[in-house]
Amino acid sequence: MKTIRMHYRIYDSIVAYAKEHLPEEACGLVAGTEIDGKIEVKKIYYLENKDHATDHFTLDPKDQMEAIKDMRKEGLKPLGNWHSHPESPSRPSVEDIKLAYDSKASYMILSLMAENPVLNSFHIEDGQYEKEDLRIFSDEYYF
Repeated sequence: MKTIRMHYRIYDSIVAYAKEHLPEEACGLVAGTEIDGKIEVKKIYYLENKDHATDHFTLDPKDQMEAIKDMRKEGLKPLGNWHSHPESPSRPSVEDIKLAYDSKASYMILSLMAENPVLNSFHIEDGQYEKEDLRIFSDEYYF
């Protein structure tokens, strides 16, 4: 199982962005570093949900390419994508599984259905998904 680390400020930023875009699903890309098998999210890209829908999202290929160019410029690696589920749990939907084409990517899903948002990361391959070990840390609490 892959372990991914994310600073709490990045997590807070994702939550704030997703709440600003309610009732639509918010979405974007995830970039970071992978050194000796240790993965850390360093930057989140907030992209427009071209569908403006509450139950699915589509990323604009042009926006994705701009994000990839920025990742290269910043020396970051594309780690995957993220999106919110405004009214459902933090797990892949049937559509999320069907549209997961990159088995190397992490698929992060933020649920806003309860008072406290929940962010999970998943590996999706061949129609199956497995939860990844996503760890939110602070400068005082680091692992």
